[in-house]
Amino acid sequence: MIAHLQRTSDTLGLLAYLYGPGERGTHTSPRLVAGDGHGAPIELLAEPGSLPYLAQVLDAPVERLGVRAPERPVWVCSVRSDPRRPDLTDPQWAAVARRLVAAIGIAPDGDPDACRWIALRNQPRQVHVVATLAREDGSLHNAYRDAFRLQTECHRLGVELGHLPTAPHPIPRAQETHVPAPSITITAEPSGSVSAKGAGDDLSAALLKHAGFQQIEDWYGRRHRLPTTTPAADRAAIATHAAEMLRAARYGVDLAPSLDTARISTTANPLGPYTAGAELLRLTDQIRSAKNGADLLQAVDHLLHPEHGALERVREALEAASEQITDCDDEAYQLADRFDVAAEFVSAAQSELIGSDGELGRIGNAQQSRPEAWEQSSALFGPRTAALATSPAATKVTSVLGSGAADASAAVRPSQAPGPRTR
Repeated sequence: MIAHLQRTSDTLGLLAYLYGPGERGTHTSPRLVAGDGHGAPIELLAEPGSLPYLAQVLDAPVERLGVRAPERPVWVCSVRSDPRRPDLTDPQWAAVARRLVAAIGIAPDGDPDACRWIALRNQPRQVHVVATLAREDGSLHNAYRDAFRLQTECHRLGVELGHLPTAPHPIPRAQETHVPAPSITITAEPSGSVSAKGAGDDLSAALLKHAGFQQIEDWYGRRHRLPTTTPAADRAAIATHAAEMLRAARYGVDLAPSLDTARISTTANPLGPYTAGAELLRLTDQIRSAKNGADLLQAVDHLLHPEHGALERVREALEAASEQITDCDDEAYQLADRFDVAAEFVSAAQSELIGSDGELGRIGNAQQSRPEAWEQSSALFGPRTAALATSPAATKVTSVLGSGAADASAAVRPSQAPGPRTR
């Protein structure tokens, strides 16, 4: 099965299209196969002449949200079955629709506050599931991972219906012929030279010579050694390269740690397993060592980049933690809400710092006079504050904390308007 997920803002327009002839006249015999209107008679309203009333039933929880309603509250999913298989009956498509809305979380089994939804058919081998994302308790469905859950459930349904083959049992294959290869040891001798011992066949000798080793043949046998004129900085690089080629050829290689560039270049993490914290600590040191505005802007960009910055990654991690908490324990919704609020605070911080890159670039500009700097700072302050006041992130945080928190924040925050400097 293949699913296509979309969001829209016009419930009535969507229903009129689904119950209409379609773009190419392919819609035939549109009919309701499943749905949940929380007591509303959707079976009687699912007719071309009653579509405005059906749209009102689906939109009722959204209308109760008022200004908190999302811009595109209508969720529509079109699911197609394999055209090489027989079409499903209406009861079978109804079961598929119920499985999908339950797996995604729009209408879990037994949830009295689930979202309102309908499933209708207007073409062979296809069903359309339409839902509004406002729940009966006034909350919103979190659609963050809907696409992933949708494809996972469609794959599971395809296997159960026999439309997809199950994973085949592994077929035992003939025992792979294993050719024992000698073990080669690459060490640094007390004299400072690097030698490779154990390479007695032509292939290993050719690989060592290709890496830079010299071949020596005397009464001790065949040996390989780096020239004594090899710079100390190059010895580890050559030895590591030789070891990589030998291992690729399935030789066992014992490389001295002092010659392994991977071990030499890997520094110990000062924070142990907290690698992300160590990276941010390194970024903090880079910010503190900035010599001018350009250096500072380059370092701060790792924090504020809208797609790859540290703040954006922290916000995504907090949202993922909230979602995972809900997935693991439905009763832990209060803890999940705390993580959501934290994510909104991070989003508000991102909105607060929008446009700061331009101001950072002007730091330390000696050619700019002080009066001009004050004038530009005053000009930037007004639009930046207005943009933050209307940003979605700031609005979400205010709605979560309540109007009292916003008043308190306004009362405590000191004025940022420039004024005369006293000495």
